[in-house]
Amino acid sequence: MLLAHVYLSLAPLVVSVLLAIVLGLLCHRFRRVNATLIALSNVIYTVPSLALFAIIPAVIGTQVLDPLNVIIALTVYTTALLVRPVAEALAAVPAHITAAATAMGFRPLRRFLTVELPLSVPVLAAGVRVGSVSNISLVSVGALIGTGGLGTLFTDGFRQRYLAPIIIGIVLTLVLALVVDLLLVLLRNRLTPWARVGGKP
Repeated sequence: MLLAHVYLSLAPLVVSVLLAIVLGLLCHRFRRVNATLIALSNVIYTVPSLALFAIIPAVIGTQVLDPLNVIIALTVYTTALLVRPVAEALAAVPAHITAAATAMGFRPLRRFLTVELPLSVPVLAAGVRVGSVSNISLVSVGALIGTGGLGTLFTDGFRQRYLAPIIIGIVLTLVLALVVDLLLVLLRNRLTPWARVGGKP
C-alpha cells in the first residue's frame, strides 16, 4: 500500500519535471508561447482532481480502476504547476552569464544544459518540492475510485467507522511527504554546491 502510494506519487513527478523543463524552455524562448502556456496551465490546475480522474479513462480508453489514470492526471497537474517556475527560473539566469557562455562558443543546447538549467535548479527545486507534496496528497483522492495507495486506509476507516486506519493513513502520508521533501532538499544541495558557501556561480 505504501509502495503503491510512493509509485503513484513520484512517477508523475519525474515525468512532469521533464515535461515542464521542455515547456518552460519554450515559454522562456518565445513570448507568445509563454502567455498561452501559462494561461493554459492555470486553467488546468483549477480542474478538480476527482473530475480529472473520472474523465481520463474516457479520453484514453483505460479501465476506471487502472492506476494509469492517476499517474496521467497527476502528471498533468504537476506539469501545469511547474511550467511557470521553470520559465521564471530560466529568465532569472543573469544575462551576462549566458552572454559569456555564448561568447565562449557554447551552442544553444549546450548552453541550456550546462549553464542555464543548472543555475535554475534552486527555483526549480522549490517548485518540485511543492509538486511532490501535492502529488502525495492527491494520490489519496484516487482511493475514491479504487486505485489504492494510502487513501485506501481513509476509505476503509470511513466505511467501517473506525478511526485507527484513518489516523495511520494521515501519519504515513505526512511522514512520506517529509521524507520525500528532505530527499529533494539533499538533491538540490548536491546540484548547487555554490549555494552552500553563499557565493554566486
